[in-house]
Amino acid sequence: MKRGLKALCLMGAAVVIVTAGAATAQELRDCDWVASARNIAEPWAQNTREFANGAVRITKMDTIEPAAGSVFLTVLSPPYGELGDRQCKVIGWSHGIGFTELYFDDLLASYDPALGLIFQLPARIYDPEYAFSNSAILSFVVNQATGEINTDVALGNE
Repeated sequence: MKRGLKALCLMGAAVVIVTAGAATAQELRDCDWVASARNIAEPWAQNTREFANGAVRITKMDTIEPAAGSVFLTVLSPPYGELGDRQCKVIGWSHGIGFTELYFDDLLASYDPALGLIFQLPARIYDPEYAFSNSAILSFVVNQATGEINTDVALGNE
């Protein structure tokens, strides 16, 4: 990723989440078959990260099909259940379809005490009408105190 885009991601993290400017649909749902360990993108060590002393884990998933929308994120985070397990959520593009690609190596994280952990990463989203994938920035905030996760996708200009 170009340095300019990384700087833009860092500077605009809270703004993208709060304003939702040129935002489009994305889906946040409870974990299902997408979150299965067999779908963790290889190599595992490069596609999973821990934050907040291990309380929050972000993992890139690849379900292989549909090929143009097979990439998702799994988020494990507080609150903890009665058995000590964390909530588990899947972030996808729309209606059970994932992203064409999520550039996990470029995942940026910051913290805002008023919002929580703020994450951003570049993505590609397939547009079936034009048989083309668009660049985008996926942003999401994990509030460990409330368990709330807010997501937003801003489309690029490609």
